Amino acid sequence: MLALIDYGMGNIKSVYKAFEFVKAPVTLVENKDQFDAMDNVKGIILPGVGAFGDCMKNLDSRGFISVIKENIDKKMPYLGICLGFQILFGSSEESPGISGLEIFKGTNRRFSEELKVPHMGWNRIIKVNDNVFLNNIADKRHFYFVHSYYVDNDDKMIISTVTDYGISFTSSICKDKLFACQFHPEKSQDGGLNIIRNFVSQCL
Repeated sequence: MLALIDYGMGNIKSVYKAFEFVKAPVTLVENKDQFDAMDNVKGIILPGVGAFGDCMKNLDSRGFISVIKENIDKKMPYLGICLGFQILFGSSEESPGISGLEIFKGTNRRFSEELKVPHMGWNRIIKVNDNVFLNNIADKRHFYFVHSYYVDNDDKMIISTVTDYGISFTSSICKDKLFACQFHPEKSQDGGLNIIRNFVSQCL
């Protein structure tokens, strides 16, 4: 069973439907007690749309911070989407003074005012380090983005893909069985569904 974390923010329904479409055994989980009551959890999915600080507060109030950190540490497969990617890092210019999960070193920075913000629509991902989560994904394939902040990460070894929008920014990372992306697989048609299938294959 895969646990889809519902902390009161984001595009939960579209992510849930995408996992249903690929016939993955997914369950919505709204708090730590529900997660702990699940049998044989094989993977965690954390989507999100909204403010960095609100996300961390909601995760904390529902007991999810320890759940996520402990299971990533145990190398349980983790899929972070958009905000579920950004909070893996230490901080964000969007919410000064609020710490992220600090799984990786880095911060989230706002795109330059010289650019149209948010960065919204289809854009290419350029492979830096290939991995199982990108199986059957062509280099420079287009995926769907909606975000005003980008990850500026310290550890370049975890970068999976980059994308150009005024600058070249990290659009996905991979380490062990963790894959997290700034783009939205659930809104990216066949390419996104392939990433979801690849994630599911690492959970079974």
